[in-house]
Amino acid sequence: MAIFGCSKHDPILPGTRYDIFESGDIKIEKSELPDLSESEKNIYGDKDCNYTQDSMNVIWKDGKKIFSGFSSNSFVKSNQSPICVDNYLYTGFSSGEVVKINKRNGNLIWSVDVFKESSLIGGTSVVDIVAHVGVDKNFVYAGGLGDAFCKINATNGNKIWCLNISVPVDFIMVDDFIFVVGADNNLYAISSKDGKVYWKTEIKKQVKPIYDGKFIRVGKYKINYKNGALR
Repeated sequence: MAIFGCSKHDPILPGTRYDIFESGDIKIEKSELPDLSESEKNIYGDKDCNYTQDSMNVIWKDGKKIFSGFSSNSFVKSNQSPICVDNYLYTGFSSGEVVKINKRNGNLIWSVDVFKESSLIGGTSVVDIVAHVGVDKNFVYAGGLGDAFCKINATNGNKIWCLNISVPVDFIMVDDFIFVVGADNNLYAISSKDGKVYWKTEIKKQVKPIYDGKFIRVGKYKINYKNGALR
């Protein structure tokens, strides 16, 4: 398996690269969440987003190539595709990068590596971003298989916070909290404001969580959103 690292100045994707992972082990606050709204937020952009993405990190629209990312010789199969928010596209690549692209001209606005640096050590490292990128207001939320889930400033690509969580499936957001299923078979309740993890609960199946207004459902599991208790 070939591994492609990304320097501060990437030879393929222009612009400044941002080191966005500093945190170590996750601290679990073991705190209850406040009362939340009855429905989750739409963080996956406009419904009419007619862009596709192939396994070589090329973005297409109507058979026309819009943008080419850093291709990888190896990748994890996924249903990754760009999301559209206003005049921009946001997506993640198998090379571990999250990008913001101008829809009008295909220009790259910024590119950020979303993986823990130690994930590149060894010949079998996997840093693919297989879950869709989420956008809420002026912030981007993204996680990949390289042990990182991050909040990023949508304007300039600067980091806000990152957590040591590998993310294999889409996540959801309710008010100021994000519910993320990790590759370690845990569901995490995370404050979007500061990245604090209020609780985690072990689950068996890595699927996108569903919010029904009272509980978080992950496969057959029904979880109290306030404290993570199984019901």
